[in-house]
Amino acid sequence: MEVLPLVALVAGSAAVAGAARRTPVPAPLLLVAAGLIAAYLPGVPSYTLDPHIVLPLLLPPLLHTAAVDSSYLDLRTNIRPIAMLSVGYVLFATIAVGYAAYLAVPGLSLPVALVLGAVVAPPDAVAATAIARKLGLPNRITTILQGESLVNDATAITAYKVALAAAVGVSAGWAGGIAEFLLASVGGIGVGLLLMVPIHQLRKRLKEPLLQNTLSLLIPFVAYAAAERVHASGVLAVVVVALYLGHRNWQVDFATRLQEEAVWKMVAFVLESVVFALIGLQLPVVLKGLGEYEGRAAAWYAVAVFLAVVATRFLWVFPATFMPRWMSERIRTREPDTDWKAPVIVGWAGMRGVVSLAIAFSVPMSVPHRNLILFLTFTTVIGTLVVQGVTLPPLIRLLRLPPRDLQAETLAEAQAQSEASRAADERLAELLESPENQLPPPLADRLRTVLERRRNAVWERLGEVNAVTGESADEVYRRLAREMIEAEREVFVSLRDRRRIDDEMLRGLLRRLDLEEAAAYREET
Repeated sequence: MEVLPLVALVAGSAAVAGAARRTPVPAPLLLVAAGLIAAYLPGVPSYTLDPHIVLPLLLPPLLHTAAVDSSYLDLRTNIRPIAMLSVGYVLFATIAVGYAAYLAVPGLSLPVALVLGAVVAPPDAVAATAIARKLGLPNRITTILQGESLVNDATAITAYKVALAAAVGVSAGWAGGIAEFLLASVGGIGVGLLLMVPIHQLRKRLKEPLLQNTLSLLIPFVAYAAAERVHASGVLAVVVVALYLGHRNWQVDFATRLQEEAVWKMVAFVLESVVFALIGLQLPVVLKGLGEYEGRAAAWYAVAVFLAVVATRFLWVFPATFMPRWMSERIRTREPDTDWKAPVIVGWAGMRGVVSLAIAFSVPMSVPHRNLILFLTFTTVIGTLVVQGVTLPPLIRLLRLPPRDLQAETLAEAQAQSEASRAADERLAELLESPENQLPPPLADRLRTVLERRRNAVWERLGEVNAVTGESADEVYRRLAREMIEAEREVFVSLRDRRRIDDEMLRGLLRRLDLEEAAAYREET
C-alpha cells in the first residue's frame, strides 16, 4: 500500500473517532458507517484486509492494551462465566451457526458451513471493550465481556483451523482436532507463562523510560510470534503476559508508567479507529464474485446467518448463567446472585468485528464458496455492530440496571488513601529521626502538607459542593492549581522570548509544571 492512502486512512479514522466523542453514538458505529460511505466515494482507494497484517500486527497490540487495563483479580473471580463464554460458547456457536448455514444455503457442504460458523463465532475484543466503556455497564458484566473477548479469538482460530482441514479434505478426525485445540490452548498459556517473568524483570531493570517503552511496544509482538512459532495460540500468550504485567505494573518506575500510559492510549485509539473504518471499507471487496448467490438469495442467506448468530448466543447464555447455579451450591455461594437482566445484556452484547473478517479473508481460494463465506461474515459483522450496537444503550436504559455506586467507590478510595497516608506519615517520622535525613523545618512541613493534601482530597469529594459552580472543594482546588500553573507557564515563555532564559531552561521549567499538572489531571480522572 502506498503511503498517502495509509495516512489518509489513519487521519480520517482518527477524525471520525474524535467527532464521535461529541455524540451519544459509540465510535465503532460511526467509523463503520463512515467506512461504508467512503468505500463508494470517487478517488477513495481500495483497502483490502490482509490477514497476514491484521492477525499478527493489529491483533496483538489491541489485545495487549485491553488485557493490561483489565483486572486480573476480577477476571479470576469470574473465571467460570468467562470460560463458559470464551470457550464453550464459541465452540457451540461454531457448530450451531454452521449447521444453520448448512440448512439455509443450498449446495453448501457441512464442513464449509462449519468454517463459516467458526469465523463468525467470536465476539470482537475491540467492539466489546469500546461499547462497554461508552455505556458504563456494571462492573461484573463489563469484566465478563472483556474476559470473554480476550480469550475467545484463540478458541475461534483453533476451531477454524480444524474446520478448514475438514473442508479441504485433510482432517485428522476428532482426535486430531482435540489434540490441535489442546496444543493451541495449553501451548499458548505455557509460552505466556515462560515469557511473563523474564519480561517483567527486564522492565524493572531498565532505568531509561524510552528503552522501557520501546520494550513495552515490542512485548505483544514477541509473545504472539513466539507462541505461533511452536504452533500454539499467540492470542493466549499475549493475554497471559499482559495480565501479569498489568497486575505488577506498580513495580515499574513512575516515569515509565506515565509515558507508557500515554503511548498505549494513543496506539489503542489509532488502531481501534482504523480497524472499524476498515470493516466498512470492505464492502466493495466482499460483493465481488458472489456468482450464483447474488441478489435476493444472498440477502436472505445473510439474514438467516445473522439471526442464527443472535439466537445462538441467547440459547447459550441463559442456560450457562442459571443451570450451574441450580446444580451447584458452591457456585451459588461463591458467585453473586443475578436475575434475567444480566444475561439479556450479555446475550445482546455479542458484536462481531475485524477478527472475524480477517479470518474470513484467510480462507484459501481453493475452498468452495469462499466468496459467500466472506460476504456472510461481512453482513454478520455489520449487522451485529449496527443492530446490537445501536439498540444496546436504550436496552440498558429500559432494563434499568443498577448503576455503579459512585458514593461507595469514593468512600472506599478515601479509606484506602487514609490508610496509605497513615503509613507514609509513620515512615516520614521514622526517616526524619536519622541524622542523614535532617531537613529544615519548612521543607519537612512541606512534605507533611503534601501528604495531608492527598489524605483530604478524596474525602473532600464527599463533602458539600460549591453553590455557584457545583464543584466540590477538591475540584475547586485542582482548578485553581491549574490556573496558577498556567500563569507560571506564561511567565516562563515571556522570559524566554525576552532572552532572559534560553530554550533548554524553558523546557526544564515547563516539564516540571507539566508533571504537576499531569498529577492533578490523574487525580481528577
